[in-house]
Amino acid sequence: MNILLPCLYSFIGCIGYCLSFNIRPRKQMLLLSSAGGALGWCVYLLCGGIKNDIIQSFFAIIVVAVYSEIMARLYKAPATVYLVVGLIPLVPGGGIYYTMEYCINGDMMNFMNTGIHTFGIAGALSIGILLVSGGVRLLNVVGRLRRGNGGQD
Repeated sequence: MNILLPCLYSFIGCIGYCLSFNIRPRKQMLLLSSAGGALGWCVYLLCGGIKNDIIQSFFAIIVVAVYSEIMARLYKAPATVYLVVGLIPLVPGGGIYYTMEYCINGDMMNFMNTGIHTFGIAGALSIGILLVSGGVRLLNVVGRLRRGNGGQD
């Protein structure tokens, strides 16, 4: 129950994001992309034993990116739709807020500490997305070469 409710809240928040950015419920895209956000948050919470939220974010975004690529292939839609919505619960919004608050208040020590930590989470998210999308593109090129297509579309 400690994991189920936050994942449900993440799912509902992702639905709100989808509605505000006009993602149509065509082919269940609204529900499936929101499920990616809940899945990412579930992985983040399950990795809680690591005690390092940068690594937790990294593992969660890898799962979300793989999920996005799979859903993109199954439903013939851009992976970006699933990826951006699945990324929303993992974005370090609180860290960004507190970093700016410390900067405005002139607390430079806390500003630097929270800023570096927030950039660490953001970097982990971007590296996770890069690894998965790069791996998928590499597999696509290898598949085309094996079919004798010369790597061309």
